[in-house]
Amino acid sequence: MIVDEPGLVAWGERIGAEVERPLVVALRGPLGAGKSVLARAIARGAGVAGPMPSPTFNLVYRYEASEGVVLHLDLYRLDDPDEVWELGWRELEGADQVALIEWPERAEAFLPDTRWDITLGPASESHLRTVSAVPHGAAQPLPAPSA
Repeated sequence: MIVDEPGLVAWGERIGAEVERPLVVALRGPLGAGKSVLARAIARGAGVAGPMPSPTFNLVYRYEASEGVVLHLDLYRLDDPDEVWELGWRELEGADQVALIEWPERAEAFLPDTRWDITLGPASESHLRTVSAVPHGAAQPLPAPSA
């Protein structure tokens, strides 16, 4: 699919609001592709209010949401995939939880079997980007993006 940034944000908010928990989303794509934009939109849809800084330097942020917990992880700075265990990795599939993982390829072997992989392409000159969503395991359907 091809979306602009407002469409990406609207889709993310619908995902956060409509998909049942637990929900694990692995966000893939190059720098500047919109991974953090989509992660924040999903978190807002799940009920997170207030500022949501990038987890690039802290690696993980935990937010209380109206319907449970949202974890936002950025694995870009990991030196070794085994470092994920220090981030609370075992808790990723908590019953009332949304886990959003940027740069999941840094810990590919440890990703949960049930998840969505969403890959974003960089924005073009017309500010459109490509997005693909692939379910793994028993992942629940995602809402379709608005036209």
